[in-house]
Amino acid sequence: MRSLHSWRAALAAGLLFLAPVARADERTPSSTTTYEQLELFARVLSYVENNYVEPVEGRKLMHGAIKGMLATLDPHTVFMPPEVLKEMQIDTSGEFGGLGIEVARKGERIVVVAPIDDTPAARAGIRAGDEILGIDGESTLGMDLGDVLQRMRGPAGRRVLLTIMREGFNAPRELVIIRDHIRIISVQGALYGGIAHLKVKNFQDRTDVYLRKELARLREQNGGRPLRGVVLDLRNNPGGLLNQAVAVSDVFLPGNLTIVTTRGRNGSGGMEERSRDRDTEADLPLVVLVNGGSASASEIVSGALQDHGRAVILGTQTYGKGSVQTVIELEDGSGLKLTIARYYTPKGRSIQERGITPDYLVPETPGGKGAGSVPREKDLAGHFKAEPVVVEPEGARMPKALPENLRDWDVTAKLADHQLKMALNYLNDVTAAQGR
Repeated sequence: MRSLHSWRAALAAGLLFLAPVARADERTPSSTTTYEQLELFARVLSYVENNYVEPVEGRKLMHGAIKGMLATLDPHTVFMPPEVLKEMQIDTSGEFGGLGIEVARKGERIVVVAPIDDTPAARAGIRAGDEILGIDGESTLGMDLGDVLQRMRGPAGRRVLLTIMREGFNAPRELVIIRDHIRIISVQGALYGGIAHLKVKNFQDRTDVYLRKELARLREQNGGRPLRGVVLDLRNNPGGLLNQAVAVSDVFLPGNLTIVTTRGRNGSGGMEERSRDRDTEADLPLVVLVNGGSASASEIVSGALQDHGRAVILGTQTYGKGSVQTVIELEDGSGLKLTIARYYTPKGRSIQERGITPDYLVPETPGGKGAGSVPREKDLAGHFKAEPVVVEPEGARMPKALPENLRDWDVTAKLADHQLKMALNYLNDVTAAQGR
C-alpha cells in the first residue's frame, strides 16, 4: 500500500475500539450510485478471469480489489487477510515469536517506528527511523507490510538477515538477528529514591492490572513507605486498546472526570469516557514522559492528565494520531480495520497531525533540538488534516525549558537516559520542596 502504516497489533497504526458498525445493507442516499458501479467492477473482473494471459486466483483478485479500494481512504483503514488478522490478534495478547520490531511504510520504503524494549531487535541495535532495505536477501521495496511482518515473525531460535540503512551510514549494513519468543509485559517498574518509574510499553489486555501490580511492588520495595512521586513513561509507546488508555488514565484521576470523547461522521456516534471514583492512586506528583513514538492511546493518556492538571508532560512532541479504528472480522477469516471516529482530549483538543505538546521540552540528548526524523502521522499519505485548534490562553501550549537550577541527585548522577534523568530530577526538586 502507498502509505506509512504500522502493523503491530493496531498499535501505532490505530487506536483499537470494538464498536458496532453499519450493516452492509444500510445504504446512505449517496451510496446508491456507488453500488451501481459494482456492475462495472463485475465486468472488469469477468474480463480478467476470462481473458488474462495466465489463470488467475479469484480470492487473490478480490483481496487485491478490496485493498485498492481502501487505499483511497485514510492510511489506518486497511484490509487484513486471515493470516494478518491472526497476527494482530496474537499481538494484542502480548505474546508472539519474532524480532520485536515495529515497522511502517513511508512511500515505497519500510521504516522502523520503534524496536520493543528488551527484544532481539532492541538488543541488536535497531533504532527508530532505520530503513529496512531487505529481509533475508529479498528487497522490501514495494513489499506489502503484511508480508514484511510475516517474514520477520517465526519460531524462536531461527535467524533473520536484515539489511539496514541509517542516517550517517555510508552504505547499507547487514544484521543477523535470532528470533525469540517475545512475551510483552506491558509495564515495567523501577524505584529511584522513593520515586516510581513506570515504563508502559503498549496498551494491550490487562495493562492497567500490570500497572497497579508494579505500583504495589514498588511500594513494598520502598519499605512500605508512601512513594514520593511517579514517572509514567510513555516514550515509544505506539498505543493500542482504547479501553486500556481509559483504564490507565483512571488510575491517576479522581472520579467523574472526562478522559476522552469520540465523534464519528458529522459528529454522530459520540462517546464520552469518564473516570470512575474507585481505586484512584494518591495525589502524588506525576510526570509523563513522551516523545515522537508516543502515539494514539499514549496521547489520550497524556492529554487527559495534562488537561486536568494532574501531570506535567515532559519530553518531545508526540506522534499526532487522533483517530479511532474498529476491527470487523469477515466471513472468510479476513478482517477490516475501519476508521470510525476522531478522538478529543477533555478540553476538546484534537491532536491529529499536531500531537501533544509537552509542558517542558527535553530532547533525547543534552543540547539536542528535538525528536529527530522519526516518522509521524503528518508524514502519512492520505492522513486526516488537523482540525481548528480550540481557543486556549495565549502560550498555554508552548513548551518551557526546565528550571536552570535543576541538578542531579545521588540516584541519577550516572543515569544515561537523559529524559528520564531530567524527569526524576524535576520530581526530586518538587517533592523536596513539599517535604516529601
